[in-house]
Amino acid sequence: MNKIISNTILLILIMDPLGNLPIFISILKKFKKKRRKIILIREMLIAFIIMLLFLFIGEKILSFLNLKTQIVSISGGIILFLIAIKMIFSNINNTLENIDTETKEPFLVPLAIPLIAGPSILATLILLSHQYKDQKLFLVISLSIAWSFSLFILLSTEMFTKFFGENIVNALEKLMGLILIMLSTQMFLDGIKSWFNT
Repeated sequence: MNKIISNTILLILIMDPLGNLPIFISILKKFKKKRRKIILIREMLIAFIIMLLFLFIGEKILSFLNLKTQIVSISGGIILFLIAIKMIFSNINNTLENIDTETKEPFLVPLAIPLIAGPSILATLILLSHQYKDQKLFLVISLSIAWSFSLFILLSTEMFTKFFGENIVNALEKLMGLILIMLSTQMFLDGIKSWFNT
């Protein structure tokens, strides 16, 4: 149970639904409310399928590349640390200014990939699939919970922005970044410790 909780929290932090809120709002604001929900659910389902694929073929990818668990853990910790730094020192206004303002309906890119099923979450799923190769069911449960939580947050964009305000949403993202820094540091140290033990 503890593994499910810890992995779920890790996956939620990497998916960063709060950090993606302003971007999703900016991309989907041109569409009607009902259509926005359809697009969002469709893109989230595509992202979920992609993440499941990486979860189940992650072990084969590691075997093909002949990578050791320690190396993946160390590099994963570094990647997550950089993501956390970006979350803490992000500038949402700059992000929003760079978003394409075309009225064309988004499909696959950029909502499903890379905002939800980005390189960081896919790399993490590969790492987890290697660490828990005989416990894939727990990972599927963790991924499903994290995905459902992210979907709920993104479907509630209007409620969150009205209730909390943009400043509070930004503060929550930075708090998630701080937690992710601690998790990434632990992952890095575990990899180093395992490397020296072997």
